[in-house]
This record gives sequence, structure tokens and C-alpha cells, in this order.
Amino acid sequence: MKFNRIWALFLRHIYLYPKSFSRIMELIYWPFLDLVVWGFISLYLNQFGKDLPNFVAFLLGALILWDILFRSQQGISVSFLEDIWARNLLNLFVSPLSPGEYIFALMLFSCVKIIMAGTIMSLLAWILYSFNFFLLGLSLLGFILGLVAMGWAIGLLTLSLILRFGQQAEILAWGLAFLFQPVSAVFYPLSVLPVWLQKIAHFVPSSYVFEGMRQIILNGHFPMRNLLICFTLDGFYLGLAFLFYYQVFKIVRKKGLLAKIGE
Repeated sequence: MKFNRIWALFLRHIYLYPKSFSRIMELIYWPFLDLVVWGFISLYLNQFGKDLPNFVAFLLGALILWDILFRSQQGISVSFLEDIWARNLLNLFVSPLSPGEYIFALMLFSCVKIIMAGTIMSLLAWILYSFNFFLLGLSLLGFILGLVAMGWAIGLLTLSLILRFGQQAEILAWGLAFLFQPVSAVFYPLSVLPVWLQKIAHFVPSSYVFEGMRQIILNGHFPMRNLLICFTLDGFYLGLAFLFYYQVFKIVRKKGLLAKIGE
């Protein structure tokens, strides 16, 4: 055992951090999000205590819906990364395949992942916890569409950033969606958030879905207003994400960066 060799290997890992976005994100981003989300859950539980209504239904419904958003995002961003890891991206785009066709194929694949994962989670929630996810009724379809559209917008943004900045942005494929979790009010109502965060949450489509879910579980009220606002915001963000993707693709193709991605 030689301490100088141990120290050299230790320094080798330390020197990687200052210039590595993904490693800095690992140190700061995830602990911050964990503290914020679980901190607000604790405030919610402390505020309502024993009078908290239907918390199990709130939690399980929120978990399933959040998984739908997350998988719709990953269906685009992680599938794109798999083409990079397989060194297949350049092969695809030297073919007649257009950037739009590529994205719509990923969207279709994400739908398959959502259906499979959602079915499994709903079945397990019913078997293990006697929670019927379909008690949300017809609004469930609206909730799913709203979350899928938001997930696609985040996935397109993630894909575009990876396309432009390369492997150093790959961590965003797993982390970017979680940036919206605290202001989506997934596991707690918006009223738990500070006022300034509530104002931000009003511009996040998923916050209207999770608030609407709690309304249905509590009093059976169909959240039409929530769904309309959610779809409006989704359409706006998805349109911006498509424009950003096409602009980035033009820049990457013009600079010849497509051939360098993944090297």
C-alpha cells in the first residue's frame, strides 16, 4: 500500500470536477431537489396532521402521473442518447430521414413506454394498495395528454441541448424533468409553496394536472379550467421546443458537429 498512489488517484477524480457540468450537478442539483421536495412534503404533513384527507390516494395517483411525465420525456431524450451511444446518429441523418420524422418516431416510441409502464403501475397499485387509478374518470385522459405533451417539450429541449453541447449535457436527460417537480406540486398542494414559487407554478402545465387530480379525489369535481390552461401552456411550450430543436439542428449541421457527437 503506497499512499502516493492512492493520493494520485484521489486527485485524478478531484481534478475532473471543476470543468465537469455533470459532476457539479450531481453534487449540488440532486441534494437541492431532494431537500426542497421532501421539505415541502413535510410542511404539508405538518400543516394538516391527522386531518389530511386521502393522502394514500394523493400519493399513489401523483406517483403514477409523475411517472407518465418522466417517461414521456425519457422516451425522447434517452432514446436519442441510445443512438449516440450506438454511434448510429450520423448513419440516420445521412439517410433521407428528416429531423421531424426522427422526433415523431421518438414520440411514438415514448407512447408505447408510457402505456406499458402506466399499465404495470396501475395494476400494482390496485393489487398492493387497493388503489383504483381509474377513479379519476374521463379527466384521466386529459391529465395524461397534458403530462405527455409537457414531457415531450422537456425531452425536445434536452435533446437539443445534448445535440448542441455534446456529452457534457447528457446528465440533463435524467435531471431536467425533476427541475419542474417542486413547482408541479406533485405530492402537495400549491398552497404549501411560498408565494413567489406559486407564481412560477402558474406557468408550469403539470401543476394544473396535479391540483386537478386532488380536486377529483376530494370532491369529484371535473377540473375543466385546469385542463384548458394546461393544454394552452403545453401547446405554447411544445411549439417553442420544436422551433428550438430545428434551429439547433441547423447550427449543428452547418458546423459539422453531428459527426463529432459521441466521440
